[in-house]
Amino acid sequence: METISSPYPFDEQFLHIGASVGITLFPGKGQTAEDLLKQADTAMYQAKSAGRRTVIFFDDAMQRQADKRLQMHNALRGALANQELLLYFQPQHMVATGELVGAEALVRWQPEGKSLVSPTEFIPIAEESDLIIDIGMWVLEQSCMYMDKWQDMGLLLPELSVNVSAKQFHHPEFAERVEELMSRYHIDSAMLNLEVTESVVLGHAEDTIRKMEQLRELGLRFSIDDFGAGYSSLSYLKRLPVDELKIDRSFIRDIPRDSRDMAIVDAVIDLASHLGFTVTAEGVETRQQLEYLKQQGCTFYQGFLSSKAVPVDAMERYIKRFQGKFAR
Repeated sequence: METISSPYPFDEQFLHIGASVGITLFPGKGQTAEDLLKQADTAMYQAKSAGRRTVIFFDDAMQRQADKRLQMHNALRGALANQELLLYFQPQHMVATGELVGAEALVRWQPEGKSLVSPTEFIPIAEESDLIIDIGMWVLEQSCMYMDKWQDMGLLLPELSVNVSAKQFHHPEFAERVEELMSRYHIDSAMLNLEVTESVVLGHAEDTIRKMEQLRELGLRFSIDDFGAGYSSLSYLKRLPVDELKIDRSFIRDIPRDSRDMAIVDAVIDLASHLGFTVTAEGVETRQQLEYLKQQGCTFYQGFLSSKAVPVDAMERYIKRFQGKFAR
């Protein structure tokens, strides 16, 4: 690794490369040459995931994890065709009044004959491949379909937020696809909010800004999801045509016990206020947390305090329960 990482001259400049090393031990029980290569390869990818330029030894637990991920990836490929994906919704409320102001659409996966698979398990696997593009577009279309259906039923949800992955956002036909869906389902663009993480910007700043401005001209709103938990570049933030910051639940969880979390939340709300953004706090679970957010001037919140993510029929009942507040 030291030898490989040494710079070498090429075409009047110096080039640098690095190496990640996976190692497996021989002999073992019933190992073939093919087995050894697979094991070393698995360990090598673990080394790359651990930060690159490292050495990882293969073990059986590593293989079991790799097999599980491969099995889940293959099963996930058939989830759309087999209609195993479901849409859930988590209500969003006004901090000051408790009024229902919207919901976030969340994808769930229920393989036939099995219980729900946690998004924390299958979304990272989908993001490793182009599966996340197909899943993301399915979520977007289903969201538009339900918004259209609810309007026909007289259920008025002011806004629906939909998560958009970096791969999905940067697909060449993404903007056109969004416009086509809004036209097909007669969606008022002001009712659709696209949530993107800061990873959308990395390496694609100009393309991101151009595409966001293109979609904002249609009337769509944008939120920066999980703000503070990732890249959090203020130089990009001042240029991005966004409307809202969503404070990551990790900063809300320990309020009011952790003064550092409270300071971060206070700073984000203050920053958003000066930039003209609204703020949604995620993961609000206690009245103490809600009261603190109210004192700091946070705009919206979502979390178990009001409701967990619920399936379509439960969301329809939830909207009916708050329907009177829309009439005033």
